[in-house]
Amino acid sequence: MAIITISRELAALGDETAQELAKLLGYRFIDKHTLEERIKSYGVVGRKFEKYDERKPSFWASLSQDRDDYLHYLKTAMLIEASEGGCIFIGRGASAVFRNIPGVLSVFLVAPGEIRCERVKSYFHCDEKRARQIVDQSDRDRMGFYRYFFDTEWKEPSNYHLTLNTGFLHPVAAAEIIKFHRDQTLTSEMEVQNTERLKELILSQQVVHHILYEKEISIHFLEASAAGKIVTLYGVANSQSLVEAAINAAREAVPDGSIRSEIQVVQEYSVMP
Repeated sequence: MAIITISRELAALGDETAQELAKLLGYRFIDKHTLEERIKSYGVVGRKFEKYDERKPSFWASLSQDRDDYLHYLKTAMLIEASEGGCIFIGRGASAVFRNIPGVLSVFLVAPGEIRCERVKSYFHCDEKRARQIVDQSDRDRMGFYRYFFDTEWKEPSNYHLTLNTGFLHPVAAAEIIKFHRDQTLTSEMEVQNTERLKELILSQQVVHHILYEKEISIHFLEASAAGKIVTLYGVANSQSLVEAAINAAREAVPDGSIRSEIQVVQEYSVMP
């Protein structure tokens, strides 16, 4: 089993290609609805994060704690879904979340502007001018989303293993090409490495969740990096006592592991609540 991420321009047949590929491979299709249901299972209301979904947040939304919560729960949901076997993610920054992980194939789907506009006119029953506005707004939103949350360029070809022009490819043909590429490049050894790396990433998320959401310890920009059972904490704290509290909480989350701290202490550091 492997993970395939599909990033796409609006009207580049992303969902259609992903669904054909899921049928071809017997993989699960993980879309916005699937991730929202997973996030709801954690007790989070899905609508709370609508303002962040595949778009750059507004100025005030960017200062909200909801912003950090969104990214935390989105990554957690993706990692758990991926750990359950072969799957295909559509959008939501999956190519960035799973970057540099063995056993992952990242695909980008594009189409010529005039073809995208014709499809949008059909989808939304609108005229040419409105179709162009919808396409341009979607591109700006997705570009801002990737830059803001993942510090990466959405349309940069080198961020993907494969780019396909679906202006001239039927979704079935595109799915066949992706399958061929997967068969040629992803080895069983890579899939084993994928499983182990996902375990480490999930453990990292669990540690962060325990510190921030269960123990409610105020560590700004907290991240955890697991290598086996060794977990390193990164972030900024107002005091050494908060650092010690975070370390103790991490030990609770990983009782059989080793905790290291790279958390920086900055006096009187504060962010917008």
